[in-house]
Formats: sequence, structure tokens, C-alpha cells
Amino acid sequence: MSWKVIVFAPRDVVQAALIAHEDAWDWHPEIVIAGSEIAEDKPEDWQLEAWMDRKPTKADQNAIADLFEGTPPKLNVEELPDEDWVTLSQQGVEPIREGVFYVHTPEYLPLAQPGVRDFVIPASQAFGTGQHATTAGCLAMLSHMKRQGVTVRNLADIGTGTGLLGFASLHLWPSARAIASDIDAVCAPVVAENAANNGIQLGDGLGRMAMVIAPGMDHALLQAAAPYDLLIANILAGPLVELAPEFARAVVPGGSVLLAGLLETQEAAVRAAYRKAGLRLAARMVRGDWSILWLRRRAVGSVRSSRISTLNEGLKWH
Repeated sequence: MSWKVIVFAPRDVVQAALIAHEDAWDWHPEIVIAGSEIAEDKPEDWQLEAWMDRKPTKADQNAIADLFEGTPPKLNVEELPDEDWVTLSQQGVEPIREGVFYVHTPEYLPLAQPGVRDFVIPASQAFGTGQHATTAGCLAMLSHMKRQGVTVRNLADIGTGTGLLGFASLHLWPSARAIASDIDAVCAPVVAENAANNGIQLGDGLGRMAMVIAPGMDHALLQAAAPYDLLIANILAGPLVELAPEFARAVVPGGSVLLAGLLETQEAAVRAAYRKAGLRLAARMVRGDWSILWLRRRAVGSVRSSRISTLNEGLKWH
């Protein structure tokens, strides 16, 4: 049986809690956190949801409450049916059309139009079906990069989830060699199933995608396959800042880095980290409260490390 804890609060309060969650180094990995609008016509009214596979203990509830500054919020605890809550959350969601891509669950028919690549991605334990604004924004940005004449022969998709962004990249650059990674081992069979359903060949080689389980760039295959023409990372702002030097070293001079998973309020810190690491902004996109960034590595220059504590101080975003 699964359980959920819900906190209703204004948008800025929930977003601040999400940022606090990123900085909580001792957070229990089995408590999954997400924030969202309550309704499209109420953009300032948000909810923070926390899911777990046990009844929330007092310590669990205190950990969630501690994400909020000031007076502790009211926690609404619900017992859920013994079902896959991620699957349920994605049922009935409309297909997404972004760039040359059409992403849908098996409940919908493919678009089957010339020049459009259909991807069927069933709801699963891994995120990234294209319904989330960051994933959809990445699909749009990848299409934009292709139109701008970007050439990709070797690419990496860090934090791949369902594999969708890696699949989309191979459609745009079919002769490329690709490698995808995720920190969560559940993603490996999910990516394998989705690859089979969408005609993507797994493994090493041109037009294929390898899959590894690793945090960040911490895997021998990821390091051996570098440098990359394109590195994609749709994760969280904190890890994006910490990994900036590694990502910069992993791409060729002039190569591209596509970043997502950061709130617009976090964009300044992320961009500062990558500017320090030797990358410049090529294009940006805002979807709702989320920023999608395309950066390119300078042709010359060294890569310097960044620390979150120094980047968050004194920065202003205009």
C-alpha cells in the first residue's frame, strides 16, 4: 500500500520547498517529491506532493514540513490504492507535439503524418514521457538545434528516465553514436522496453544507444565514449551546478550542452556555473516556470570547478 502527503501553498512557497529539497543531503531516497499547479486556471495555487510505500512516520512528516520556512504547513496524509501511482498520474494525459515529435501513450493512436516522428512511451516508474514541461521543452530545443545546423556524431543523455530524449536525438542525427544513463536502476528495463517499442537499437555503434546506470558522469563507459558533440541533462538544478565542470570537459570545443529540470528562478545560478566552466548561452526557452538552456563550449579556455554556496550569493537575474 502506498501513501501520499500533500501540502497546499502559493507557488513561490512550493518552489522554495523544492529548492530546499535539492539541498537536503540526508533526504530519504524512498520519499519522492513533486510540485505542480492545482489547476491551469489557478497558476499561483500549487501543491507539493510526497509519495512513499509506507505509512508516513513522524520523522517523515517532520522532514517534509522542514522544507517550508516559517510556520509549519498543514500536511494532508492519504492512503493510496496498491497501484503504480506514476502510471495512474499519466493516464488520460493528452499527447504532446513538440518540434518534429509526437509523443503519446499506448491509449492514443500515432499521428502518422509525413515529417513527424511518433514515439509511444507508456506510463512507467521512470519519468520523461514528454508530458513534463522540461521534457517537452527539450524536444522543442533539439528540433531547433537541428534547424540551426548543429551536427552531432556522438551524444550522451544524462538522467534519461524513459530514454525519450536519447531516442529523439537519434532521430534527428541518425548516424550518431549515443549513450544514456540514469541513477535509478529501474530505468534500464524501462529504456529497453521503450527502445523495442519505438524501433531504437540498443548497444554500441552508429545509430545505436547504449544504456548504463550511474550518477552523473561516474561510469567508465560514459568517460570512455567522451568527448561528445551533444550532452543532454534533464535533472535538477543542484546537480546541474555541481556537474558543470564535468559536463564541460565531456564535450568537444564548440559542442552543445542541453540543460533542463531547473526552475526559471534557478537559471542565474546554473548559467553562472556553466559560464565559469567555459560555456556560453546559445538559446533559452521558458515553459511555465521551467527554463531550458542550450549552451556551447568555447573553442578555447580551461574548465574551472564551481561551488553552489558561492554561486547562490550576490546573483541577480534580469
